[in-house]
Amino acid sequence: MFKNILVNALVNLGDVVLTTSALALIKKNFPDTKITMLVKPVVKDAVIDNPVVDDVIVLDYKAKENSLKKMRELVKDIRRRNFDLAISFDRKLRPALITFFARIPRRVCPSKVFDDNKSRVTLLYTDVIEISHDLNKTLQAETYQEIVRKFFNIDGHETPKFPKKISPVADKLLARLPQAKFKIALCVKGTFPLKTWSKEYFAEVVRELKKNYDAAFFIVGAPSDRDYADEVIAEIGGVENFCGETSLTDLAELFRRADLFITVDTGATHIAATTGIKMVTIYGCTSPDRWHPINKNAVALTSRENCCPCTKKTCEEPKCLQNVTPAQVLDAVNKFNLI
Repeated sequence: MFKNILVNALVNLGDVVLTTSALALIKKNFPDTKITMLVKPVVKDAVIDNPVVDDVIVLDYKAKENSLKKMRELVKDIRRRNFDLAISFDRKLRPALITFFARIPRRVCPSKVFDDNKSRVTLLYTDVIEISHDLNKTLQAETYQEIVRKFFNIDGHETPKFPKKISPVADKLLARLPQAKFKIALCVKGTFPLKTWSKEYFAEVVRELKKNYDAAFFIVGAPSDRDYADEVIAEIGGVENFCGETSLTDLAELFRRADLFITVDTGATHIAATTGIKMVTIYGCTSPDRWHPINKNAVALTSRENCCPCTKKTCEEPKCLQNVTPAQVLDAVNKFNLI
């Protein structure tokens, strides 16, 4: 029925990865349908050459050159592409206006997706898909798939997809590691403080793993994480800092070649999950009921405080992070039987 679909995914990295599960569901049922994704520049590597994405439009809406004229040109470009359907995985105003003025005949959005608040932005869509489940008790990927299932009247469940590319960068980075039986990746900094486990806890985990395993360690993250990663390394020593040295596809290749990933809840968690790597994810104010990596080899650790999940960025006494202990992480790692 629909042959040319524009998908609005102007969301953060982890969510972009999770939305690909919904696109996989569309492709499974309608393999001849062309899917174009509208994304932020920072996440474009997650969808370019993705097996469930045919084309990509990058919207750099924070750049200075994004004048009204620039937006008009984008609307004209989208109109020329003759999309017959637009699906939005958020309820932001900008993509709603773009698809409205581009005159895409069917425009779909969810009644809720990140919170339960009502939004007048839904008035700009022709179809509003009712999401009735509890967002905090449902995997976010299932929320995205529910939008697709209800609109197309289809069944099924799919997993997120990620591009797989040859990575000379991964080769060069791994060559910096000392010779060891195992390669262990770490992500030590979340996007805000209540996602960031303490430096001391990470240091204790690495010190104990060094005693029990013949392993080389490296930290991954964004360029802005590099200084913080250096502070963690100062607590431990003998850990390589790869923050800011990889593209998203390079990062995925590092995970494919590593034996274990210990991480906080961040976008890299969901990239890693697509590779099947053994992984332990530490949750603070967010809930694994909603954000658990979709990976049979993933373990999620949370203290399930009464105040979680919460929307705070900081907290005077973050028990949600303090009560997930190094001993719990080490126990989870030991159950993988790496040796």
